[in-house]
Amino acid sequence: MTSTTAGAGAPDARVLRRDTQLCISLSGRPSNIGTKFHNYLYNELGLDFVYKAFSTADLPAAVGGIRALGIRGAGISMPLKEEIIDLVDVMHDSASAIDSVNTIVNEDGTLHAYNTDYQAAANLLRDSSIPTDYTVAVAGSGGMAKAVVAALRDEGYSDAAVIARNEQTGRALAERYGFTWQPELGSARPDLLVNTTPVGMAGGPDAEGLPFPSAAVDGAKAAFDVVAMPARTPLISAFDGRPVITGAQVIALQAAEQFVLYTGMRPSDAQIKAASEFSRS
Repeated sequence: MTSTTAGAGAPDARVLRRDTQLCISLSGRPSNIGTKFHNYLYNELGLDFVYKAFSTADLPAAVGGIRALGIRGAGISMPLKEEIIDLVDVMHDSASAIDSVNTIVNEDGTLHAYNTDYQAAANLLRDSSIPTDYTVAVAGSGGMAKAVVAALRDEGYSDAAVIARNEQTGRALAERYGFTWQPELGSARPDLLVNTTPVGMAGGPDAEGLPFPSAAVDGAKAAFDVVAMPARTPLISAFDGRPVITGAQVIALQAAEQFVLYTGMRPSDAQIKAASEFSRS
């Protein structure tokens, strides 16, 4: 890989070349977070890479472009994490274990699929002050829900319910990890509320909404929201003074693991923290 002159994270210090490696993201609602995070670190470490976010209505064509154009890597976000499975060549354990992909690495035209969401969620739960004997409700049953539910089980949480209107996916996810499924939260008052849906996402159809009833939010002891934009979602804002895990934390940790997969280099903790802060500036 070719180096450029590092410039303390200033993206405009880099010059694109013929051999510059391109990494991208594919998302239903692209943000600048990943773009700024990766480009900051490319510049900080003097790497001849550039990162660009995209949205697509034609996923097979987009994946074909990754393969045909030699795009080095791609981050996959909601709602594409399950749909893309049939379009890759190699499913690594982190993705096949939960049937969800959030990272593609292109090795000479062979597309390798990974999931760094799981590791980020597991690490954050492990490092949090949220007790494992808390009762838990998880809103959603898509690709991100799979990563979080698997992490909850593996980190020692045993009393959790998947809340999803889609009985087929919700029940299957819950039963796979030894939890229960319900179509609505109803009168239950779990200790820990986890949102893996787009509710509260900036620019989305329910940007100001809560994924759980207000009474459940008022009565809960902690919250985990995977939505990264805004950093303080309506759910996180409602938990002032109570423990929270935010989407901003998730996206920084999972993006750092993606960075390693794309470049073969691991930034320091200080560099990851600086990149995360820059991505939200």
